[in-house]
Parts: sequence; C-alpha cells; structure tokens
Amino acid sequence: MSRRRGVQGRGLVGAALLAVVLAGCGSDGYQPAGPFRPVPEGPPPEVAPPTQTPQVPSPGDPAQPNAGEQAGDPNVVASGLTVPTGLVVLPDGSAVVGERDSGRLLQVFPDRSPVRELMTVPGVDGTGDGGLLGLALSPTFVEDGLLYAYVSTSTDNRVVRFPLGGTPNPVLPGIPRGQTHNGGGLAFDLDGTLFVGTGDTGDPALAQDPASLAGKVLHVDVFGQPVEDGGPVYSRGHSDVTALCLGGDESLFATDDSAAGADELDAVSEGGDHGWPAPGPDSAAPVVDFPAAEGGLGGCAVSGHTVYLGALDGQRVHVVQLDGAGAVAVEPTSFLDGRYGRLRTVVVDPDGALWITTSNRDGVGTPAEDDDRVLRILPPGGASDSPL
Repeated sequence: MSRRRGVQGRGLVGAALLAVVLAGCGSDGYQPAGPFRPVPEGPPPEVAPPTQTPQVPSPGDPAQPNAGEQAGDPNVVASGLTVPTGLVVLPDGSAVVGERDSGRLLQVFPDRSPVRELMTVPGVDGTGDGGLLGLALSPTFVEDGLLYAYVSTSTDNRVVRFPLGGTPNPVLPGIPRGQTHNGGGLAFDLDGTLFVGTGDTGDPALAQDPASLAGKVLHVDVFGQPVEDGGPVYSRGHSDVTALCLGGDESLFATDDSAAGADELDAVSEGGDHGWPAPGPDSAAPVVDFPAAEGGLGGCAVSGHTVYLGALDGQRVHVVQLDGAGAVAVEPTSFLDGRYGRLRTVVVDPDGALWITTSNRDGVGTPAEDDDRVLRILPPGGASDSPL
C-alpha cells in the first residue's frame, strides 16, 4: 500500500502553549449555540437495564424476529437516528450513543428495546463536520457516573465531562475549530489518563505548529492538565484524528482521515511525528493505509490482535490482523461491504460483539428509510483471546 506524509524533525510543546492551555482550563463553561436546550443541574435520569439477555447474531444471519418485535434485521438494535457518532458501552450492557448534529444522547439496548432519550448536550455547534463527536466513560464510571465528550462549539473544540442529565464542565477547552478536520477521538489509558485526537481544521500547517493543539494527539489527566512535562501534545503531524483505541498492552492507535490520498491507522507513541503535511525521513510510518475510496476512517476498536476500522467512504469495516510486534500479519480484510452504507464508530463490548454506527444522514451518504442505525454484531471469526 502506498506511503504518505512526512515531517521535519521532532519537538515538544513550549511553555507558551502550556500557559495557554492552563489558562483555558479555568473557563466556566460555554454558551449554547443553535437549537439546543440547556440542561439544568439536578439528579441524572435513571438508566434502565436491558429487558432480556441479548442474542448476538453473526454477520450473515438472516433476519429473524426478536421477542416482542416485528421481523427485522437482527443486526440492527436502533434505527431512525441522525448521524450517531460517539458511542460508549455501559456496565449494564446497554450503550449511550451521541448524535453529532443534535447533541442528543440516547440509550440503546442490545435486545432492541425502544431507544431512550437521556439528555441533549448544550452548546454543540454541528456546522461543517463538527458537533458532538467522541464519547468516553470515566475510568471510575461506576462510582462517579461521568461521561466525557469531545464537542464543537461556535468558537472552539473542547473536551467536557458531565453526569447524565447534568451540566457539562470544561476539561480541555481551546482546541482549534474549523469547518472540516475537527478530530474527536477520545480514549482513556489504563492509568486513567485521557488521550484526545484533534484535527488540523483544514490548515495543514497547524499539524506541525508547536504552539497549536490542532493536528495532534493530546495526553491529559481528568482535569485537563498535561501528563507529560513538556505539555499536552503526545504526538503531532496528524490530519484528522477521528478515533483512538487502546490495545491490551496499552498500544495506542489512531485513525487519520485525510483529504490528500490514503487514510491510515497509526501506532502512536510519545513524541512521535506522523508526517502531515510534508513527507520527511523522521516521520513514523503508518501501520496500514487505505486508498481514499476504501477510507474515510471514522472508528477504531481493538480486540486481541485485531483492529476493526469503520470506513465512511469505504462503506465497510476493515479487519487488520497484527502480529506480536504490532505489524500487519496478513492482508487486511473487510466485512459488511456496502450493506449498511457509510459506517463510522466501532466499539467492542465485553462479549466480543461490535457496536457500529451508520452515517448516511451526514449530507454525504444516501440514507435508507430507517437510517441512521446502530448495529450490534459478532465479527467474522469472533474475537481473539490474546491481548495485543
């Protein structure tokens, strides 16, 4: 597969950037913009459990009726949504799904019970490719009930946290915002610190700018403070980090969706430079890249030695098998090719099933009557037992 991108040396974020970030963390919130209702303080709504033990179909199973449901596609657990983007699986086995443009958070059940609306995140600006993007559960969710979200406002991108039904509080504001390439990847490390994937906002030079948070993977604690001494930037030279995922050995992977050729899966390490926008000898090579027609990478999930990638333009889930050294072991395969249209978010649940969102109402796809949908499906061959 073709190689792209390069760099011109490495560097750490300077004291000026650190001062800007720390000053921004003192913000007291953001102003709602658009047709979104503010959410008052108060106790969060009760999150209902599934009504029955889920039955997870395989990709090729014919449509069969669920208990109490009319006959339908057994892979579809929710339909009629609009651009579902962020998704997290709760400890009870249900999922919270965020709609990019509306800012709504919805509870979706694996047994196809009716979807429940939980709240609308205020202040979300869904113009361009911004909006309510990544979601992540607090590492101590069972105790604190907190969700983290990467959201676009009218003036910036930011990470916020909140209990369901509560008011979002800023964790990391001041991430540059544009009409395109707003990033949105979120992933917690095993030590409870947070990785944040950002985009270059359509200005490729920002990806190499040490004074900008754009086009980077950031590493902060739950209060938005940098983990590394040099500042919040963990890696740079990215075009648009739409998703992050963590392997069992703490290997961090990022999808990078670019308008300039192949889209790639990157193995991210501290101080790394992934070479956008100019090729150079010091840039880290991607794990794998895909031509634009098969790309539009918007989702990333790891199970064992396998990485699953949701592809918007490719309308499929790519399956990348890695060896013990993190290199591609065999030629990548795919499944669901063209079956559900544009596929975005991919999340693995504790049972090894994949939760996948479609993105056919994003202004690019061709929606079916029941789009957008949330799928829950066993990947071909099941999940690997050994950690990556």
